[in-house]
Amino acid sequence: MSTTYSPLTSLLFLLSLTSLLSPAISAKCNSDDKQALLAIKAAFNNAYHFASWVPSNGCCEWYDVECDPNGRVTSLTIFQDANVTGTIPTAISSLPYLQILVLHHLPGVSGTIPSALGNLPKLIQLTISFTSITGPVPSFLSSLTSLTLLDLSFNSLSGSIPASLSLIRNLTSIDISRNQLTGVLPPDLFQNAPDLPYLRLSHNNLSGEIPSSYGKIDFAQVDLSRNKFTGDGTLLFGRDKSANQIDLSRNMFQFDLSKVVFPVSALIGVDLNHNMIYGSIPKQITEVSHLQFFNVSYNRLCGEIPTGGELANFDEYNYLHNKCLCGTPLPPCK
Repeated sequence: MSTTYSPLTSLLFLLSLTSLLSPAISAKCNSDDKQALLAIKAAFNNAYHFASWVPSNGCCEWYDVECDPNGRVTSLTIFQDANVTGTIPTAISSLPYLQILVLHHLPGVSGTIPSALGNLPKLIQLTISFTSITGPVPSFLSSLTSLTLLDLSFNSLSGSIPASLSLIRNLTSIDISRNQLTGVLPPDLFQNAPDLPYLRLSHNNLSGEIPSSYGKIDFAQVDLSRNKFTGDGTLLFGRDKSANQIDLSRNMFQFDLSKVVFPVSALIGVDLNHNMIYGSIPKQITEVSHLQFFNVSYNRLCGEIPTGGELANFDEYNYLHNKCLCGTPLPPCK
């Protein structure tokens, strides 16, 4: 006797088959990658943070881990756990398909950045921030030719910014703020950036002048605050530039503000406080339609504060302690 199957019977069969196969698919995990992750867990003292990292489960199901369809680990993001302790494991370099590495807010992680991290050819984002790592910003990072974002902020790194970072042609974001860096800015940085670059270097001990080559770069954001920079900062400005934030505060810059032409399309914040900037505030600042923050206090400015545009939103705090600046919101000019 022949057997016939209704559409409902066929559908139920397919669903039951899928339910049998899906655990195997979800558990798919490259065995070499799994061994590398287990070595990373051991190097971090098997902290409870890695409780889901057990050999009986596929590593693509583990907390902080993401994989591609072939079961290769592409993302490792370990963050916000004071119980994760130790040095950065060299076993990370045994994840050849890794594209994103984030070690964030791990105060128990110390030591230096291991050279093994230079052996990650597919890495596009490297974040090691809010840790206790020390030592230099490694020059071997230039071997990460796919890198677009480098965040080494809130650590205890020292030494200079390696000129070799300029060899990373796709790099468009650098944040090494709140460290103990010294030295000058590498002149060739971002010269071939494919997109508008972000440069954040605040709260360090960097010095010297801004390289003239930076005047040719169309930055999205620049934060050089709380360093020891000197000289001219006007080259970062320009009517047609795309910067949304320029922060040069608490340095030793000395230039004529009246010669500055502010970007008008995207600028939302300018902070120049605590420098030796002289001249007057250009009337052209009133043309910046999206301005939300403007501070020129503690400089050597003179003349009447322009009126109009977004300047009406700023109080006297933003203008105090200048040589002879006057007009609303300060006392009237004499």
